[in-house]
This record gives sequence, structure tokens and C-alpha cells, in this order.
Amino acid sequence: MFFHPMDFLILIAFGLSIWAQFKVKGNFSKWSEVRASSGMTGAQAARTLLDRQGLYDVPVEVVPGALSDHYDPISRTVRLSEDVYYGSSIASLSVACHEIGHAIQHKVHYPMLVLRHRMFPVVNFASGIAPFLLMGGFLLHALNLIGLGIILFSAAVAFQVVTLPVEFNASARAKALMISEGFIRNEEERGVNQVLGAAALTYVAAALISVLELLKYVLIFFNQSRTEED
Repeated sequence: MFFHPMDFLILIAFGLSIWAQFKVKGNFSKWSEVRASSGMTGAQAARTLLDRQGLYDVPVEVVPGALSDHYDPISRTVRLSEDVYYGSSIASLSVACHEIGHAIQHKVHYPMLVLRHRMFPVVNFASGIAPFLLMGGFLLHALNLIGLGIILFSAAVAFQVVTLPVEFNASARAKALMISEGFIRNEEERGVNQVLGAAALTYVAAALISVLELLKYVLIFFNQSRTEED
């Protein structure tokens, strides 16, 4: 496919994404060296917050891998990487409490999380078939295939956009709870902000790339439509 002017913006967004990933690793590594004043491990902080929110039935498990932390809404399980689970650093507590933020969102039926869960089956199908429709449409100059591909790709883009408030809200909940529960002191908030802020930036960059790609496909579609009409 020929180079499109939008590709320049996409490359910039892609560069932002790579930079954000370096920031995540860098900030996590930096604040992994700083022990939280509370002395709690990520596992202890997670269990404490879950219990105080009445989520006694949500287990906290340790999983292999670096920064593999996540909340599984299907099994309602918080899974923490070894560094986070056993660590007692600012970074460990920040990541652990962020995942608890998602568990709390699930409990209170946070609207954007509910929407994200409902979108997932459609997006899972759409993201798998959209690239083939777009590729086939451009190779065959078939506007109907391109149009269908754009519609399906739009679902995937919408999913990433919806993910943004979900992640920002989980981080906001995490920070507020860490402060109110006394897990961190005022001077430690900077570390929490850096760890969670860098992680949020990766989602922003991913969403930006998707939106720009979608806009590129839409512009190409309309350009080809005008060409065929002429």
C-alpha cells in the first residue's frame, strides 16, 4: 500500500508508544528500589483493600512474568507478577492497588468497565477479520470490502478508547485508597504518580495509533470512492 500522509502521524504515535513502554519499565525499576513506608507487600496491600471493600471471595494469585499483573473479570481473580506480589516497594504497591481498582470497578458496575466487557466478544471477532477485509479490499480495489473492514476496525478502535477511562479510573481509585489506608505517605505520592502515569500513557498511545489508522482508512475509502465516481 502506498505511503499516506497520515502514516507520518502514525509513526509519531508509534514512537510515543515505544517511549511510553520504556517509561513504564524505567519508572517501575526506579521505584522498585524505594521501599514503601508501610512495609506492606503488594499481596498484603491487595488483600487488605479487597477485604475492606467486602471482596473476600476475590483471590490474589501470583503469576510468572514481568509486569504481567491483571484482574480477570471472568474468574474474578487478581493476578500479580512475582515482583509485585512479593515486593514491598512503591512500584509494587502502586501496581497491586491499581488491579484492585479494577476489582472495585467490577463490584460497583463502573459503567465504562461494563461497556468494555459487553464490547469484548464483538471486538474479539472484529479485530481478527478486519485486517483481512481491508487488505483484500485494497488489493482488489473493492470498496465494499474496505467499507466493511473499516466498520469492524472501528469496533476495535472504540474498545481501546473505552479502555482509557477504565484505566485512569482504576489508577485514581488506587491512589486514593493507598492514601486513605495509610499505605503511602505524602512524599511517596510522586512515585505512585510516575508509576501509574507511565502505564496510562501506554494506553493513550495505543488508542491514538488506532484512531489515526482508522482515520487513514476512512480517507482512503472516500478518495477511492470519488475516483470511481469520476
